[in-house]
Amino acid sequence: MNTNFKLNLYILITILFLGLVTSCKEEKSNRDQALHTETIIETSEHHLPLQPAFEQSSDFKNYWYAGEAEISSYKLEQARYGEMRDGSSILVFVTEDFLPKKQVKADYYSKTNTPILKLNATKNFNTGIYPYSIMQSTFYPVSNTKHAIKVSCSVQEWCGHVYSQLNNKNQFEITSHSYFENEADLSFKLEKSILENELWTQLRLEPKSLPIGDLQIIPSMEFIRLKHLKLKAYKAVAELKNGVYIITYPELDRTLAINFNTKFPYDILGWEDTYKDGYGAKAKTLTTIATKLKTIKSPYWSKNSNKDEILRKELLLQ
Repeated sequence: MNTNFKLNLYILITILFLGLVTSCKEEKSNRDQALHTETIIETSEHHLPLQPAFEQSSDFKNYWYAGEAEISSYKLEQARYGEMRDGSSILVFVTEDFLPKKQVKADYYSKTNTPILKLNATKNFNTGIYPYSIMQSTFYPVSNTKHAIKVSCSVQEWCGHVYSQLNNKNQFEITSHSYFENEADLSFKLEKSILENELWTQLRLEPKSLPIGDLQIIPSMEFIRLKHLKLKAYKAVAELKNGVYIITYPELDRTLAINFNTKFPYDILGWEDTYKDGYGAKAKTLTTIATKLKTIKSPYWSKNSNKDEILRKELLLQ
């Protein structure tokens, strides 16, 4: 009897142990599956197609991680106040390490940093007696699986200056400052959507990854500012063909066409931005045109002496 009791107790303990192990394995499997699902949702974000992280080729690494920026100059014909203005535009592309939480450039390398491709895009032109200066900055993950981490825009002219910034957190968090009464100081959030600003950097990574078809896109901060529009996503149709990426906004009566080299490094050859510009009787449909002049590679941040001004001549800026 005593022997049978011990045997039965041993069998019961064994069954309970096996059940516990199986339960733990199932729980761990379910937890791993949940974590994997969360990761997919996080990396794909809203309105971005599921795709593997961008695979950096040797050509990509040699071009973008050589300790230099790519600087391209453009002849600019800018629509403003119902007339065309002559000016210049610069696109500066450079890779950087970015701090994902503070959302600023990292001072030191760390495995926790996010590698990004940054675009600083500038425009300079005159409207009559006074000048315009515009700059937009876009910080886009090289992984090509998330929205831009940060976008900012500033516009300066003699009436005053305005500044807008978008930070990619749980939602898009927007801060905006302006000298116009109805814009003034604003702070609000938006549901995540495709950003026109980020498409220029996404193109430089892999044009074939650009979104096409019927979309919801937040127009560039520059366009929003110059047209005094509400910053939000608008219906758009995008197509990619023969080295041209075309975005049409039916509601805004606007079409943006970006021309690029179909071979690596997919440099931007120019663009055309057509929309109704001006006020009252001067309002008409005009096309802003940028035509590439020159591209150089340079660690421009160290080229700040008077003798380095020769590089501006090389860029055909003088």
